[in-house]
Amino acid sequence: MDAAEKLPDKELLSKHTDGDDTAFGELVRRHRERMWAVAIRVLGDPEEAADALQEAFLSAFRGAHRFRGEAQVSTWLHRIIVNACHDRMRRKMVRPAVPTDDVTLDVLSNERTKGTGPDPTSRSDSSMDVHAALDQLPPDQRLALVLVDMLGYRVEEAAGILEVASGTVKSRCARGRARLLPHLVHLRNPEPSSDVTSPRGGDWRS
Repeated sequence: MDAAEKLPDKELLSKHTDGDDTAFGELVRRHRERMWAVAIRVLGDPEEAADALQEAFLSAFRGAHRFRGEAQVSTWLHRIIVNACHDRMRRKMVRPAVPTDDVTLDVLSNERTKGTGPDPTSRSDSSMDVHAALDQLPPDQRLALVLVDMLGYRVEEAAGILEVASGTVKSRCARGRARLLPHLVHLRNPEPSSDVTSPRGGDWRS
């Protein structure tokens, strides 16, 4: 096992800021898959997600000296990918559409297990419907729903990543689910469908 693999994230980041050429690569190796999952779920487009991931890692690489250690390195990195996705969503903002029961939560939770295999860009028809519906949400609601309902973060973890109060995350999730309901109710009991596999993978373009 390489020596860098044994070091905690904060030590690796510190070594990177001190000029170590390999420390940041180990951080990328550790956190790339989870950050990719955030990007592809939020943006729904493999090219956009790959670009956002690349931007996030470049931003982290260049801004590592600004890390103050108040949060976990993983939380700090997730804030950066969330911000990169938020910027991309803002550039092509769409105005949304609106009541709620468990239907929305069921559909989003079902998406949690998809897109985590060797090709996370594999998309069923239902997945594409979900992402099309998510496109209609304001970015703050979309990010909260992706983190909590689709990726399984605890509300407190999502609040740390988004740098808002836990109550704010709960409120954004509730409003987002209500807005999504009319678009997702038909997926409560979806028909089996064949997956559509994208040629793009989840790498961040090394």
